[in-house]
Amino acid sequence: MSKTEKPRSNVWYLLPILFGVIGGIIAFFIIRKDDPRKAKNCLYVGLILMFIGIMFNMLVTPSIPELDSGFNINI
Repeated sequence: MSKTEKPRSNVWYLLPILFGVIGGIIAFFIIRKDDPRKAKNCLYVGLILMFIGIMFNMLVTPSIPELDSGFNINI
């Protein structure tokens, strides 16, 4: 018995683009039996976008002067 792959729409890539890793995991589990290659790619897109987001936050956060002042909290 051979598995037949049913091609899925490229719209599935919107899930990891909009929701990151969570969207990639959801897309992976929904389409993994019909199109395993696209399912892995959706998961990879979610991971790559998460990594890009972390790197962006690491680069931008130090340049915001309000974050260096200790938030003006007196205890």
